[in-house]
Amino acid sequence: MSKEVFSQISPSEFFYRNRDLAGFSNPTRSLYTSVREFVENALDACDQKKILPDIHLSIKAVDAEKPDPKHYVLTVKDNGPGIDPEHIPLAFGTVLYGSKFGLKQARGMFGLGATMAILYGQITTNKPVTVKSCSDGKTLDEFVMLLDIQKNKPVILKHTTKEGSKTGLAVSIVLEGDYSKAGSKVRDYVYQTSLITPYASITFEDPSGEKFHYPRIVKDMPHPPTVIKPHPHGIDVETIRRMITDTHYQIPTIDNKMIDKVKKELGLKKNLSHKEILEKAQKRWSDISKPVRTVISVMSFLNIDFEGLKKIRIDDIDIANKTITYWDFGESQTHAIELDPESPYYKQLASTVQGDTLLTFLTKRFQRVGPTTAEKFCDFAKFKPDKRIGSMTNEELVKLADALQKFEEFLAPDPSCLAPLGEEPLSKGIMKFFNPEFAAVWQRNASAYSGFPFVVEMGIAYGGDIPPSGLKVYRFANRIPLLYDEGSDVVLKIVNETEWSRYKIKGDPPLVIVSHICSTRIPYKTVGKENVADRPELERELKNALQYLARKLAVHMSRKGADDMAKKRANLYSKYVPLIAQFATELAGKKKEPNYNQLIRMGSEIEEQV
Repeated sequence: MSKEVFSQISPSEFFYRNRDLAGFSNPTRSLYTSVREFVENALDACDQKKILPDIHLSIKAVDAEKPDPKHYVLTVKDNGPGIDPEHIPLAFGTVLYGSKFGLKQARGMFGLGATMAILYGQITTNKPVTVKSCSDGKTLDEFVMLLDIQKNKPVILKHTTKEGSKTGLAVSIVLEGDYSKAGSKVRDYVYQTSLITPYASITFEDPSGEKFHYPRIVKDMPHPPTVIKPHPHGIDVETIRRMITDTHYQIPTIDNKMIDKVKKELGLKKNLSHKEILEKAQKRWSDISKPVRTVISVMSFLNIDFEGLKKIRIDDIDIANKTITYWDFGESQTHAIELDPESPYYKQLASTVQGDTLLTFLTKRFQRVGPTTAEKFCDFAKFKPDKRIGSMTNEELVKLADALQKFEEFLAPDPSCLAPLGEEPLSKGIMKFFNPEFAAVWQRNASAYSGFPFVVEMGIAYGGDIPPSGLKVYRFANRIPLLYDEGSDVVLKIVNETEWSRYKIKGDPPLVIVSHICSTRIPYKTVGKENVADRPELERELKNALQYLARKLAVHMSRKGADDMAKKRANLYSKYVPLIAQFATELAGKKKEPNYNQLIRMGSEIEEQV
């Protein structure tokens, strides 16, 4: 029987084997997803720098005579800030490398999209990606690269530079696609992106050479979203562990540069003994920096001077077991010595290794947590406020995470980091794209789920140029059109549960609903970012927004019904009053009919007043 072999694979290898997870399941879906990822990256880059986006997208067949699926060249250009050349290889040649891992509102959130599109193109055509970037308006860098799937590293085939005139980025890949099937989705995506991004100019050229141009409707952009600290209700044990690691002050590297820093802060101009150095440090303790304090503390326990420091490397300070482990270069071996808890320097090393106190940790690392709230929480969780966060056991960390979830006196998450589109731009977009007889838009106040803030914006449009083919729902999340998997989306669930007959809507109405959710963390059901999970808080906000707009529509429908009845009655006046006037003239034996036009006008005026 053969022995089982264990091995490790890179992130790019994992997604190479499981590319369906990211929306690259077949040539049709993959072409659409690649378009999405590159366009959304371009829009995010422009949004972050407050640049009115000018996006150019083109899809060209490598061999137009071949049947689908076949190879296509996909190119997306933007007028954004570009990317510095030192970041381009990793940004486009490494899976899970990017700028979207902070807690903020963004179209992308997994750090996969663009690199996955490049990876898919390489898998299906064995062609490299071409990236052109100008970040300073002077120099244009061009990279031609492949992705080493096993090592998750870029392979640069060519890098050239030439003079540039304006900032921006252009990415071009060759991939296998099926435009005959994906074309309608790609066109819908561009159309809907223009609707939810009315401040952008987007041009799409399809494989036949036909251009679809959507000029910008408004010139005012939403403020760019900002990175925020996490909210306590959105924290688990693993997140706390990572935050503790971030708060730890690292033991400084003790080299000649650090020794010179110690001498400078202590005001030493000549070499002193170990005892003299400690005496000098005690006199200046309040004025010296934390790294220098740490070095002095190490020197005190190891009983060495500056010459001795040069011969060792500190490997570990274990406060729990009260030991320092170091490597002696001269002896080429490791030593461990005990720490004396009674030493005045013990506290310095303990605070360095164990990080902040719980009270400081709460106020520094979480949003909207002040000292008073932090003290109340410590009392609630039965922790001492001055307990060092790095000294907590696994059981205590679990207890801490559980208490953070249950404590109800934390303020709601801060929504100021979000950048909703706004009622006016959304309204203008709806009027431009649908030209309805009635439209209304409402932006709900910020709410939160699991510690993540979100805002729901919704619009409704009826009649006008909208075809009477039934209710149509346009779903957006962080300004991304959601075109697939609508059946399991929370927005469709709310819409389908609504009793439209209560709002005077029957049959197949000319009705459009536009829903937009923006959040620091959209609760997508899959990595493909096509449908939103039905979180209770999200359902509540969507339902309230839809009911408010539906009531406004019902008022419009009532007025419209009254107007229609008035027109019918006015038609009755104009039809029968002339006949009555004729009969009355004949009965009276008169030759001239009375002036009934004034009577018709009076009837119309009365109808209008009613």
